[in-house]
Parts: sequence; C-alpha cells; structure tokens
Amino acid sequence: MQAEYDFSKAKKNPYAKRLKRRVTIRLDERTVEYFKGLAEETGIPYQTLINLYLRDCAESKRELNLEWRPETEATK
Repeated sequence: MQAEYDFSKAKKNPYAKRLKRRVTIRLDERTVEYFKGLAEETGIPYQTLINLYLRDCAESKRELNLEWRPETEATK
C-alpha cells in the first residue's frame, strides 16, 4: 500500500446519479409484512421489493385512484 495516492487525474463516477438515496418513510405494519412475505418467497430483500414496486409505478406513470375519507372516532 502506498503512503500517498495521486487523484489529480481521477474522474467522477458516471453512475453516481443512479445510486440509491436513504430516506425515512413510515409504512403501516400490514404493508411491511406483505413485502416481508414476498421477500421470503422470492429471496429478494423486502426493501428492494418496495423500491422495485415504486420504481415500476413511477416509470409507468401509474396514477393512484384514491377517495380520501378522514379518520373519525367511529372508524378508529
């Protein structure tokens, strides 16, 4: 191993923009358990499965069809 290295001719990683970014997301327990079950079946880590699903949604420009009803005391 050298004592010093010369990085003056180094180039930036061309794939750096493709790297994953750490984010915090809150998911309900049923969703996490669903993807963990898929992970066991497929051998793919559940976080990777969630990423693949979300990427598929983004690439296909899938739109969510949702009717929002605020939670009330009766539905808790």
